[in-house]
Amino acid sequence: MHWRNKTTYPFSAIVGQEKMKLALILNVINPKIGGVLLRGEKGTGKSLAVRALANLLPEVNVVADCPFHCDPQRPKDLCSFCSAKVANGVSLPTVKRSVSVVDLPVGATEDRLVGTLDIEKAIKSGEKHFEPGILAAANRNILYIDEVNLLDDHLVDVLLDAAAMGVNYVEREGVSFIHPSEFVLVGTMNPEEGELRPQLLDRFALSVEVKGIPYREARAEIVRRRIAFEADPAGFVATQIESQAQILRKIIDATKLLPQVKLSDDMLDLITLICTDFAVDGHRADITIYKAACTIAAYKGRTEVTEEDVKEAAELALAHRRRRQPFEEPKLEQQQIQDSVDKWEENKENKQQQPPPPQNDSSQNDNQEDQDPEQKSDDKEAPEQVFEADTPYAVKPLDTPVLDEVQRSNGGRRSKSISNSKTGRYVGSVLPKGKVTDLAFDATLRVAAPFQRQRKEASGNKDGFLIEKTDLREKVRERKVGNLIMFVVDASGSMAAEERMTATKGAVLSLLLDAYQRRDRVGMVVFRKDTAELVLPPTNSVELAQKFLSVLPTGGRTPMAHGLALGLDAIQEYTKRDKEAIPLLALVSDGRANVPLKGGDPVEEAKRVAREIGYAGVKAIAIDTERGVLTFGLVKQICDEMRGRYLRLEELSAAPIASVVRDNLDSSPESMWNNS
Repeated sequence: MHWRNKTTYPFSAIVGQEKMKLALILNVINPKIGGVLLRGEKGTGKSLAVRALANLLPEVNVVADCPFHCDPQRPKDLCSFCSAKVANGVSLPTVKRSVSVVDLPVGATEDRLVGTLDIEKAIKSGEKHFEPGILAAANRNILYIDEVNLLDDHLVDVLLDAAAMGVNYVEREGVSFIHPSEFVLVGTMNPEEGELRPQLLDRFALSVEVKGIPYREARAEIVRRRIAFEADPAGFVATQIESQAQILRKIIDATKLLPQVKLSDDMLDLITLICTDFAVDGHRADITIYKAACTIAAYKGRTEVTEEDVKEAAELALAHRRRRQPFEEPKLEQQQIQDSVDKWEENKENKQQQPPPPQNDSSQNDNQEDQDPEQKSDDKEAPEQVFEADTPYAVKPLDTPVLDEVQRSNGGRRSKSISNSKTGRYVGSVLPKGKVTDLAFDATLRVAAPFQRQRKEASGNKDGFLIEKTDLREKVRERKVGNLIMFVVDASGSMAAEERMTATKGAVLSLLLDAYQRRDRVGMVVFRKDTAELVLPPTNSVELAQKFLSVLPTGGRTPMAHGLALGLDAIQEYTKRDKEAIPLLALVSDGRANVPLKGGDPVEEAKRVAREIGYAGVKAIAIDTERGVLTFGLVKQICDEMRGRYLRLEELSAAPIASVVRDNLDSSPESMWNNS
């Protein structure tokens, strides 16, 4: 048996990662399952496995010269072009083509994904000329999306809709086009770079947590195989021919056997019980487990689904659907599935379902509660302390005004900005710069209307509405984008007084919750002891920010100038890469700076850095945590240098601190940054 690319690492040579390999194979056997999301660290073989599987698969018959790779043996699923040929009695020439991996870049536009229509040609000649996109190339292939969590939500929605329906609908200004788009959807992501929205997680049928193998023997074998492959790719592939052929035979046999697989009412009862016990939203999980269990049975050469098939399918289908709260990590305990199976077996005769005992979650909470006193005890003995945060709360909707004319492509749900893509609300029209991609029909018609009589007389055409290129107008769209919030947090020993860090952490946590919902990016600088640390570079992973916040220790001296300088550097470094960013620096401190930045007076150096922040045009807010009879008012002075808004902590509880930050985000620049 031969494979077209002998420089691709063989699928059969991948060590371990059995769940990942199984999830990929199941989707190849049955693409209607709905794709798989591979979550995990970089360097764990996610991309390698996808490309190795594609290289393993056999060639398929396609219609020659068809941009959608139509299957000539499925006339009902032909594209418009092929259907028209068949209707006119033209036979469809066929060729064999290899299954390929089609990559979706993170920066892809909607037009690049779904394809586009030539609007000018449609208006002038009445012809529908469709330019295929990535979804056309992905038909009958593998669509691979690396870092899917970094894609705009609307793009994820579009491709998941296409994956679920098997077709791609393109509509532009009343002109529509449809073509087949059946593909194996594989998304990968590193959770540290930000999570997918829960509603988008649910749209992926299966998910696998991919981790590095911890066993020395297995790791050594991975190294040996990789070195052997790099030294002699063809020779190494030759050693895997029989193993590759065995996997391929199982895939082909399972594909043929799948239509004969039956899932009994008892097994369906077990599926619904498991999903009920796990309290998953909607019914996608039930349907996915049904499809996956049938496919697992076919892969194992059986036509009857067993309990083990259901359990194995549930492990793949439920892990990412366990997410209930914004900062709760998706996870799944196999024992939880076994508990549901045990209960189902006990109730099989009388069909009575009892609500599941809250043993796992409560036990985990109890264990956590049991551990907290020890942790607190350790903290009391140590020179540093770790304070818990106040309970976060829901935040009122925010609308951050953007007064510039920058066209932004970043997604989000906070600030209204001009869009540089076809997404967003239509708010105006402009003369196009180059080819028209988003035609404003109403504006075009208004421009052309006064010239109709003159043009008809000149052309002799008195029936149509005559449009010239100079009439064309392009839409200006408005969309919502996210913000960048850089927290600069004082974690010095003075912040431990009266446990004010508890209120401070609660306020920051509430803002993180709002940032999660609004798709903001966040960063965090912490200053304590002798320096400052960028514990979290700007990222959309607010979950990671919450983790750093929860374990943030308090103790040591107050290097405020270090913290402000690092916060400004982090913002400026980020805005160099992302010209569309809308930053806000939020300082939380008691102002008792006592560590110099360059050997001078600590307070004066902090003021100097604060002036740099103001001169740089970075919006700022300062929350003063200083308390007691004797106060120095240093945070107020530093805030004045930043040209920011000043607030005192003793006037506020944790909740009002968050609301004040929201108010500042929601205010106009003129009213926000002028101190009262």
